[in-house]
Parts: sequence; structure tokens; C-alpha cells
Amino acid sequence: MHTPFGSSHTPPTIRVVVMGVSGSGKSTIGALVADAMDLPFLDGDSLHPMVNIHKMAAGTPLTDEDRWPWLEIVGNELAHTTARGVVIACSALKRSYRDAIRSKAPDTIFLHLDGSLGVLSSRLEGRSGHFMPPALLASQLAALEPLGSDERAVIIDISAGITSILDEAVAGINRAVTP
Repeated sequence: MHTPFGSSHTPPTIRVVVMGVSGSGKSTIGALVADAMDLPFLDGDSLHPMVNIHKMAAGTPLTDEDRWPWLEIVGNELAHTTARGVVIACSALKRSYRDAIRSKAPDTIFLHLDGSLGVLSSRLEGRSGHFMPPALLASQLAALEPLGSDERAVIIDISAGITSILDEAVAGINRAVTP
């Protein structure tokens, strides 16, 4: 973005939550989007308390009570970034979760990586070394609430190739940031 000489216009801070169910590519796409936009990337899973990670690894879905402290941390990371923006991978499946994040960082853009059960299942089956077992996919899909018209959102179909997903994501975020 070019600003005229002498302009005091400061570009807006870009706050992005890459959201979706397990297997949608939040960490991979989030890191690629952050790199493409020259922003730091943070995987929200790293912000979970250990008790949450142990529950998920045991195949136990988290309760809302488990999630509130985590969502507050995610919102604070977005709100208090000292960079010109930040990209955080965070499932943010329910409206109330996104509202908790937006209470800390109201201008957050939600990049929803949306995919069919078939696409998501095949991705999870081919994955190793992650604490989310594929059996929890059904509970996540049941919990997923669509983005509201009052939420800044970019929705991407993940059935396309990674280059298309990345290009579409960056273009959508740029549109959402531009007044």
C-alpha cells in the first residue's frame, strides 16, 4: 500500500484468525498466508493449556468451560500484537467463541477454511503426530456455526489446490482490510 508523501495515514493492523475444523489446514494455510503477507504466525493450539491438549489426545471433546481461558489468550494475542498484524490458527467454531475473540480484537478477520466431510476425513487420515483424533471430526462439524453478516469473514473452499487457496485467502483478507 502506497501512501502519499507527508501523509499521516497509518495502515490498519491486520488481525486474522484462520478458522475451521480439524483437518481443514488452519496451521498450513495460516503459516503460508502469514508468510505471503509478511506477518507473524501463531498456531492457537500452542496456546491451549496442557489439560486441554491431554483431553483432546484422549478423544474427549473440550467443553466451553475448557475453551474460555484459551479464547481469551487468543484474543489478547490479536489485540496486543506489536507487529503490523498477526495470523493465528484457531478453530473458532462457535459464534460465542468468535465473539469472545472479537471482544478483545473487534477488527479481527475470520478466514474460514471450509470443506466437505470427505475432504476433511481424507486429510485427517493421512496426518500423523497431531493430538486431534479423526473421530472428533463429527463433534467439530456439529459445533461449527456459520459466520454472521456482522463478522468480518473470508470463506475459502479447501477442495482447491494449495496455491489457489493461498491466493484466494490473501486476496480476501486484503479486500476485508481495505476500507
